[in-house]
Amino acid sequence: MDFIADDALTPADEAKYINAYLPLVHRVVKQLSWQTSSVMDKEDMEQIALMGLLTSLRRYGHPDEQFGAYAAARVRGAVLDELRELDWRPRRLRQKSHKINDAIRDITRKLGRTPTFEDLSEHLSITADEYHEYLLLDCARTLESLDELLGEDALHGTLNTRSLEDEMVTSGTLKAALASLDEREQLILTLYYQQEMSLKEIALVLDLTEARVCQLNKKIAQKIQCFFQK
Repeated sequence: MDFIADDALTPADEAKYINAYLPLVHRVVKQLSWQTSSVMDKEDMEQIALMGLLTSLRRYGHPDEQFGAYAAARVRGAVLDELRELDWRPRRLRQKSHKINDAIRDITRKLGRTPTFEDLSEHLSITADEYHEYLLLDCARTLESLDELLGEDALHGTLNTRSLEDEMVTSGTLKAALASLDEREQLILTLYYQQEMSLKEIALVLDLTEARVCQLNKKIAQKIQCFFQK
């Protein structure tokens, strides 16, 4: 079940806690801003994030040491829901993404391995910038899948539409899936979900390119999905 506050916060409490957790809002907005593709400006995103924080406070009550993780998931969810409603991926990018995905499948079958940028460039005559754009779009889809698998309900055991037995099975499956990740993969999830780092920041920490971090995210999502499909 969801959190239900034992005692309602006063307007003064709400104002105090919103001010205290503003850095969390700013971190989440910064983390997600690269996905907006100019559909939503930063100010609008921050307003939606603040409403997500306010909703979190009203449901949770006075914050404790666990509130930060709960609120971060709620705030992320509020912003992502709005982006989905706006269908933030431009049609041009979606069409290009389909072509590249088809090419990747064809080349993989022919070569027996995942194609490099050079393979795709020869096959489709795409530029490095276009390939980078595709990787970021593909990464955004991957992160949405991870958000569903590692969302607030799964992480906090609040699957109110499931029985206790189903909740325990889901929790156990998730733990097993996370345990299957190697050290670097677990670090990426920690930096993204707990430290609210952007892909660019994660790339700097790990001394990788953003494109490589995107590829690792996809590998992480595939590993976790395999556990839930068993």
